[in-house]
Amino acid sequence: MAVEIEAKMKVADLSHVRGKLKELGAAEKERVLETNTFFDSDDRSLLAADKGLRLRQKNNVVTNVETYVITYKGPRQRGEVKNREELELSVASGKDAIALLEKLEYHRVLTFEKKRESWLFEGCEIELDEVPHLGTFIEIEGPREELILKLREKLGLSDRPMVRESYIALLMTYLQEHNDSRRVVTF
Repeated sequence: MAVEIEAKMKVADLSHVRGKLKELGAAEKERVLETNTFFDSDDRSLLAADKGLRLRQKNNVVTNVETYVITYKGPRQRGEVKNREELELSVASGKDAIALLEKLEYHRVLTFEKKRESWLFEGCEIELDEVPHLGTFIEIEGPREELILKLREKLGLSDRPMVRESYIALLMTYLQEHNDSRRVVTF
């Protein structure tokens, strides 16, 4: 099991960071449209324990290759950036993965789309994300907190407050505040 260490910041648009990444010589890895489906038990035991269970479908917008990954996320740990245990498992079929999770009595809580550009630089993954209703974000994930914070500075994002909440938490809050009962959020 690995530990996910990341910093997430909300930005007005992605073009500035994209330009900075190109200027620094970062390598663009892929562009995808993700469909993220989160699961929990009827009693919301995962949410209560600050854990997450997700099926992510990634459609590469260049190659049209589709992949599926089930992810378990443990409770958030203390620190300036977000740290949490993460276990990922690639699966061949999203439909079969959903059937399996439902047989284990995990039910769909929320499904949402996300547009994502992935870049690699100095041992970190930099994600340029767009989420319906929430806007645009930058995530920097890497092996060490200090490396992430240094890259955040190089990208000119030190003045941007870090967002500790997950996209699902932000979307659930948005839907609740807007009296929106949808459980599928798309572009």
